[in-house]
Amino acid sequence: MKLSLRLVVVLSAALATATVALAAAELKVGDQAPAFKLAGSDGKTYSLDQFKGKQAVVIAWFPKAFTGGCTKECKSMRQATKDLKALNVAYFTASVDAPELNKKFAESLDLDYPILSDPDQTTAKAYGVMQTERPVAARWTFYIDKEGVIRAIDKKIRTEQAGPDIAAKVKALGLAGE
Repeated sequence: MKLSLRLVVVLSAALATATVALAAAELKVGDQAPAFKLAGSDGKTYSLDQFKGKQAVVIAWFPKAFTGGCTKECKSMRQATKDLKALNVAYFTASVDAPELNKKFAESLDLDYPILSDPDQTTAKAYGVMQTERPVAARWTFYIDKEGVIRAIDKKIRTEQAGPDIAAKVKALGLAGE
């Protein structure tokens, strides 16, 4: 009996801690974007700090390289290159896939922008995009201004329209660079 009560108390405390941790991970518009330093599919390393004061940043998280929806989303962004580059924002797709896999994926699609890799899921967890039912990121796009503040979080992505949708949102938010 004592063991059961002790177990209930321990489990209750663990559940309360987990709930607080999940609530803390829920980012909102107006929050400071979590810092990141991630490998890109182009062999470079990117950090939020390198764009501070210079360019807005768009990070489009996707679940898994070489899958249907992710392929459509990345192709749509590649097809919108002219519009996206004209906005003078740093834009990326990102996943928790290994850098080598994302490099192959980017090459297979002839992407002209980098896919960021977060294989240890640290950044994905900080952004609150890790799914609980499987170890992949949710398909969410974050719009971050030059000062590192989240200006929008899009959780309803139309994969085949992702590129034009991102360009339109950047314009609507006034994030386009000079």
